[in-house]
Amino acid sequence: MAELLKNQYGADVPRAIAGMISKVHPSFNSLRFVSDAIDGYDALELMPRGKKIAQALRRHLPDDYPRAMAILLDSLDQPHDRDPGLSLASFLYLPHTMFVAQYGLTHFEESMRAQHALTQRFTAEFSIRPFLEQHPEATLRQLAAWTADPSPHVRRLVSEGTRPRLPWAPRLRQFQADPAPVLALLELLKDDPELYVRRSVANNLNDIGKDHPALLASTAKAWLKNAPAGRAWIVGHALRSAVKRGESTALEVLGFGHQAMVAVNHIQITPARVVMGGSVRIGFALTSTHTRGQRVLADLAVHYVKASGQAKAKVFKLKTLALAPGQTTLLAKTLSLKEMSTRKHYPGPHQVDVVLNGEPLCLGTFELLNDR
Repeated sequence: MAELLKNQYGADVPRAIAGMISKVHPSFNSLRFVSDAIDGYDALELMPRGKKIAQALRRHLPDDYPRAMAILLDSLDQPHDRDPGLSLASFLYLPHTMFVAQYGLTHFEESMRAQHALTQRFTAEFSIRPFLEQHPEATLRQLAAWTADPSPHVRRLVSEGTRPRLPWAPRLRQFQADPAPVLALLELLKDDPELYVRRSVANNLNDIGKDHPALLASTAKAWLKNAPAGRAWIVGHALRSAVKRGESTALEVLGFGHQAMVAVNHIQITPARVVMGGSVRIGFALTSTHTRGQRVLADLAVHYVKASGQAKAKVFKLKTLALAPGQTTLLAKTLSLKEMSTRKHYPGPHQVDVVLNGEPLCLGTFELLNDR
């Protein structure tokens, strides 16, 4: 998959950027810029290609950063020949954000204006992070002001850019240690009208919970008081990893802090022996043994064998159940054992558990075999 994305980011990218700049800055030497940018380009992966273009921009735009940034911003909406249907179409502006992050730290106001414009075309979630590290107070003030911005892309930048564990980015260690400044921003966004923004808020809270589980639970509990549907969705999404980890504080917030009173029977794991690339179906029945109605959160944990021979559980969501006394519900899931970019399979016995309100119960095992 990464190779396919890289292939969409060829030499046509610096050529498109050169054409856009030339329309607003005629003295720009497009030929020399493109030649500089693509020297050694083929050997680079996606993100280094963006950085290479940013470095070439620095060499071929005016030395004065505010002047160079003004030219780049003037060029943003100039026509180009890049296909807007490409999955990486917005990555045309990746070098622009890298330019800001690498060369704009001593020009705060100009860089903030640039990121406000760029995040509405691509994303400034990566380029804002050096400013949070070098100018934390000023950047946090700017982000607080942006929580009321008319653009959902700008409001999303506030939550996405401050994620302590943002994928593809260095961690924000200061917010891992003390997430209070981030939580103050999320408070301003917790009832945002756009799901696009609320999803980012939930992901940020999920990040915080990996370092501060008790704080995540207390924040979620407070947010659920008189919560509109949108905020309640944030809480549920933010707690997803904590629930998979079986954290009692998160389960209690969602109303699953009690032990599930159920009987598990009619277990079927078929086939019992499966080759690489095949699939296995896991089915079972849950019967309530409670004298009253109860809510049960049912998940499935598969203990995948790793290269070391040790097993590590991965939890899959199954269903939230409202069970009447004596009620029986059938649950099933089919697992694909094909190779994936995110998971490599290894042969050996794989234990399967049903996880009921955070408590695992072994259902059995299946044997994964090499296909030769």
